[in-house]
Amino acid sequence: MGRPVYLAAAVQVAAPPERVFALITDWPRHREWMTLTTARQAGPGAIEAYTGVRPFGFLDTMTITHWQPPALVRVEHTGRVVRGRGAIRVRPRAGGSRVIWAEELWLPFGPLGRAVWPIVRLVGAAFACRSLRRLAVLAERGGGRPSST
Repeated sequence: MGRPVYLAAAVQVAAPPERVFALITDWPRHREWMTLTTARQAGPGAIEAYTGVRPFGFLDTMTITHWQPPALVRVEHTGRVVRGRGAIRVRPRAGGSRVIWAEELWLPFGPLGRAVWPIVRLVGAAFACRSLRRLAVLAERGGGRPSST
């Protein structure tokens, strides 16, 4: 299977951790900040996210493995395309929060997946940074409310 690959991004947010975490874990609101992604609660501790423009995209199924509001949510990606672990951590900082999004993924498609990873990593990092900047703007405008998962 090879080794996993890593992808991470971070952003400073001028909003309290509680507001930021509530927005991050309001799954239906992902479309407001996560690039090309819609998400929904698919059952207790389960999330489904579709990334792309239909019919070109993929379903990312996840199980929440760690829930520690307002600081940390960890997931296990269980889909056919995306497999591995992900985490979003929210840390208090003077004047707000720091959000760190990290993924440890097993590449699909064998040798082809490894061959295209350098391009996928650049695109993925750009999407992650753009998404986190959009999250920051939304949270700073007061766009988060307490969540319960």
